[in-house]
Amino acid sequence: MQATQPRLSFWQIWNVSFGFLGVQFGFALQNANVSRILSDLGADLHSLSLFWLVAPIMGLIVQPIVGSASDRTWNRLGRRRPFILAGAVAAVVGMILLPNAPIFVAFLAPMVMGALMVALMDASFNVCFQPFRSLVSDMVPPSQRNVGYSIQSLLINIGAVIGSILPFVLTNVVGLENTAQMGEVAPSVMWAFYIGASVLLGTVIWTVFRTKEYSPEEYSRYKGLSPEQGASLNSEKKEKKAPLAQRLKEFFALVATMPKTMKQLAVVQFFSWFALFIMWVYTTPAITQHIWNVDKQWFDPAFIAAAPMVPEAIIMAKGAAGDWVGILFAAYSVFAAIFSIFLAKLADKFGRKTIYAGALALGGLSYVSFLFFQDLTMVNVNLLITEVTVPLGAVKLLIPMIGVGIAWAAILAMPYAMLAGALPADKTGVYMGIFNFTVAAPQIVSGLTAGWILSSVFDNDAKYIIVVAGVSMVIGAIAVFFVKEADTSEIVEEKGVIQDGV
Repeated sequence: MQATQPRLSFWQIWNVSFGFLGVQFGFALQNANVSRILSDLGADLHSLSLFWLVAPIMGLIVQPIVGSASDRTWNRLGRRRPFILAGAVAAVVGMILLPNAPIFVAFLAPMVMGALMVALMDASFNVCFQPFRSLVSDMVPPSQRNVGYSIQSLLINIGAVIGSILPFVLTNVVGLENTAQMGEVAPSVMWAFYIGASVLLGTVIWTVFRTKEYSPEEYSRYKGLSPEQGASLNSEKKEKKAPLAQRLKEFFALVATMPKTMKQLAVVQFFSWFALFIMWVYTTPAITQHIWNVDKQWFDPAFIAAAPMVPEAIIMAKGAAGDWVGILFAAYSVFAAIFSIFLAKLADKFGRKTIYAGALALGGLSYVSFLFFQDLTMVNVNLLITEVTVPLGAVKLLIPMIGVGIAWAAILAMPYAMLAGALPADKTGVYMGIFNFTVAAPQIVSGLTAGWILSSVFDNDAKYIIVVAGVSMVIGAIAVFFVKEADTSEIVEEKGVIQDGV
């Protein structure tokens, strides 16, 4: 009877994470277009970050619950796959309804409907995210962990590229309209969400039916669990649930006793995700103002309402800038996908901390460099699938996207690779869920403070809030060197076992 967890082929590892491509497809559509949608529905710059708070709050609530539940669930679909499939179905509903928020004006204000659908999407994405992270930890042996999370990062970024660029393609290749009056959503954005919902559901179904999770007995044997620990894995089926108060007490006890590696990574995560949240919320207004030279007053709903009309040039500039944000987000995802291919080998050769810190530092400096790329000269750009005329500064912004992409690839893979070996095998899911606090909490802080900083300190000049993001990410890079990894000996030991058995 094999006691060592079997190594997986490339395609087995690929199948484990393939559904994440579709989930990230949907998440990328949200990241690149929700600020645009909410602005069109009437949100001002200060309140944008408050609407975006829905995402981290949903993660904070959902992921620990799903993590704990998936640790104790085994049925015909397995341990993690039931949650992945359920989350995907709910996300599809949100993705179809969000761009149709104006239709429901008879029942709810479009802004309220939009916020509710963003909440549904975020809750659903989070139901998928946590089990996908845990599925890699469950299925991939320690010696392949860098590869496992690097492949997941690659697939995430492939999905992000397609999702980010899709509205641009639908406008410039298919010919759908990319502009919208106040209270409406552009047709190109609507159809992008419909397509994204289809891709999400299809890829998740692929993972669910092409990946066979271990049985409780196999999992216990491969992870070296004691009989008592193994028996507790499926305890929800075998015994009555403990009272809520007791379960909450046990949960907070886990938080208090989390591994030291997790606590140290939390500092890095705070500064990394504080920066990412700012980028997702404010890149669209930042480049509309800085690169397309649209005055900040055209982001003030009160000013717009008082104006006789919004000039056609402003409407066109906002639509073009919104589409170009999709190109920029796709670009950083392309660079992240490319870097992901080499990430595992680089981490093995130079160490995870060196690569992680270097990537974050490069990303931070790239954010700061946004200041230096303003150039209003209009140029014709051949993007292979179509040609567009945009300011030269917009094209130059592709340069810092290289650094942002490298940082993003590292953020998606390195913390989880560093953390996985420090977690007890029977509580991987719940600890991965708790670790999501380190993703959600900085976004909540960012959402509560970034809008105030932008309006009070920078007078709504959005390019400077991107610089704040850069400084934050550089601090995160410094914090990496204070993280102590926990699984080096485990990997070395397993490699020795494999080599001895050859």
